[in-house]
Amino acid sequence: MQSAEVNYILKQNPWFASLPENLAKQLQQKCKIKHLNDKQILHQKNDMADGFYCVLTGLIRASNFTLEGKELVLTWIQPGNWFGEISLIDGQPRTHDAHAEGATTLLMCPKAVFDFLLSEDNQWQIHIMRLLCQRVRATFSLIDETGCLSLKGQLCKRLSLLHKGLEEQQHTMTNELSISQDALAQLIHSSRQTVNKILQSLQTEQVIKLRYGKIVILNRLALEKLSQI
Repeated sequence: MQSAEVNYILKQNPWFASLPENLAKQLQQKCKIKHLNDKQILHQKNDMADGFYCVLTGLIRASNFTLEGKELVLTWIQPGNWFGEISLIDGQPRTHDAHAEGATTLLMCPKAVFDFLLSEDNQWQIHIMRLLCQRVRATFSLIDETGCLSLKGQLCKRLSLLHKGLEEQQHTMTNELSISQDALAQLIHSSRQTVNKILQSLQTEQVIKLRYGKIVILNRLALEKLSQI
């Protein structure tokens, strides 16, 4: 990828955009490009941290597995978003698996660089603390918004968030999500059969339209309203 293209993607992220220019430039210069194929593992749960990452293209699927071997998807990390700082700060192993969802390109800040900045640059310490605070706030917000929702409400909330994230990623209006029903079931910790039943009802209500491997959002306002029930 060209440097200008990487810089454009990075600056779409509010956290990176808030970095002082000298610190942002230093971080970008010391990072390396890393390419992953579809379904390739970036790291597994309990691996020791080797770096701080930003998704440039593609997606990273963060997940854990139950004792029965069922995958529980925590989130999809989209372009412009940084991740992986927790294990670098506390020195503990990774908390989840991370796989590429489609061909994916990452920017990697090696552990040695991250550690150097953390020990030598007060500005870096402050901005990493702010990133951690953003994660805590986002987690609490998701818990608050989905904790009392029905399965239909949870599914609509996830679809609404994915739709919003896709528009921010592509910087354009779009109404089509490429996601499987299995993946949606993992997100709300339900079965594919239950998700299919809810999606069929949403299609009957003309909120969405189902296509093979895709969901077309027909009525965004109705979807947002249903995400509150």
